[in-house]
Amino acid sequence: MSAAGDAETPTGRARVAADAAARGLAVEIIPRPAAGSLAEAAALIGVDPSDIVKSLVVKRSDDTFLFALVPGGRAISWPKLRAVVGVNKLQMPKPDVALAATGHERGTITPLGSTTPWPVFVDESVAGRRVALGAGEHGYSMFVEADALISALDATVADISAPE
Repeated sequence: MSAAGDAETPTGRARVAADAAARGLAVEIIPRPAAGSLAEAAALIGVDPSDIVKSLVVKRSDDTFLFALVPGGRAISWPKLRAVVGVNKLQMPKPDVALAATGHERGTITPLGSTTPWPVFVDESVAGRRVALGAGEHGYSMFVEADALISALDATVADISAPE
């Protein structure tokens, strides 16, 4: 597939942009070089590390999935997330399973443009600011107002993280 994709298989970032547009959500997708750390990634795009939001795919025991969005410098708190979701078991799937569940490779994952619209859970510390996320394709980041993203995705906002 070419860098721009083809008529039958849009690129990840094209799916993200189309999904955002369909939801009336303003996003800015920018090219960015690869980074070796959270701090380096933040410096490359000119934000604080906590303004980079990780979109994590989480597998339930019934083989369904959800997205957990947590800011840089924080990780999923499994007990908190299990309590909010109302289940006893959650786990991170292998990369190939995450790709099959979302259509996005690890490092590019975002709920926008996912091939299946899984439920979204956002850490409460993300709300109220402009954040950067994966844009569905390596070499790109997406900026969005967190509150608009939460609304567009009908996401559940809760305390689901802990310091890394």
